[in-house]
Amino acid sequence: MNQVWASLIGVVIGGGLSYLAQFTTARQAARTEDKRQAVRLAEARRAERLEVLREFIQLAQQGIRLAEERYEAPEWSSGRTPQWLADERALIERLWVCERMILVLIGPQPYQLAWDYASAVNHVLWEALGRPEAAWDHLRGPMNTFLNAAHEKLG
Repeated sequence: MNQVWASLIGVVIGGGLSYLAQFTTARQAARTEDKRQAVRLAEARRAERLEVLREFIQLAQQGIRLAEERYEAPEWSSGRTPQWLADERALIERLWVCERMILVLIGPQPYQLAWDYASAVNHVLWEALGRPEAAWDHLRGPMNTFLNAAHEKLG
């Protein structure tokens, strides 16, 4: 009878240890998969942030080019052609949308700097600052501040 109990206890202990090993392995595999998913999500969000920053920088640069076209015209008002106005309005609309996406995807501090930069671009598009160098002087500060903060945020 002792042998039966010893065998039964051995089977219960062996089964318990086997269950514990399988449970531990499954739990560790689940944790590993959770970590992998978290890394994939973080990478996807980083890519999304980079894309919105890239688009914002491209749009700001296009705005600067539009401003240069106007500054290069013989007179400030002669640079404001119907085509220029259409291009400017389409561009500035996209720039403001992209600037707001920075708030959604990256946060309030980079958003404020993006807003400052977009406002500076908008200003050089609509306000005659005298000469092209004055426009660059007006843009340089907000542009550099934004770019440095974006670098630090994503660095």
